[in-house]
Amino acid sequence: MVSILVVGLACFLQVVIVVPAPLILPQENFDLNRFMGTWYETVVVSTCPFYMQRKRVNPIILALELQHVASEGNFTLMSSTYRNGTCKQTSTTYDLTDSPGQFFHHVARFGADVDSFVVHTNYDEYAMMVLISTERPLEIKTTTVKFYSRTMNVTTAVLDDFKTLVRQHGMNDGAIIINKMTGECVPGKQVTKS
Repeated sequence: MVSILVVGLACFLQVVIVVPAPLILPQENFDLNRFMGTWYETVVVSTCPFYMQRKRVNPIILALELQHVASEGNFTLMSSTYRNGTCKQTSTTYDLTDSPGQFFHHVARFGADVDSFVVHTNYDEYAMMVLISTERPLEIKTTTVKFYSRTMNVTTAVLDDFKTLVRQHGMNDGAIIINKMTGECVPGKQVTKS
């Protein structure tokens, strides 16, 4: 009888420690117009195992073109990348939110709602993004941190800042994937191996 009481008391006293997710704030005084234009997704890391598996197999720099029509409450991100030997282009519409530097889009393929935050940018060289994805109906949450660059190069100092951001979101430096340039991606063009 005493052992049952002890086990029952031990289960009752068990405490689950929940570490709160870091508060994500977009960059102060974010300027959407300066953020638009050409970017390259050069460095990534995520808590999503499927995303990381895909990126490890194919760590290719994505060319991104962001376009905003002032009269609309959204912007379009066009990305070009190689898939199965051919350059493909995709388009994603991001809704603007009441918080400048925070955007929303839905990925129907995964039933995921994605909140994106520009947490740091100098507009001319780099932008650091944090994406929080919630897959429905199971409420599976993942965090992805991306580094956008206006060129395909990343300086050591800025990469160190990126690593700090990654650690703040519970991931380690060893998981970071630095994408590789595979040549100019022109939609519809076949890749030839030399």
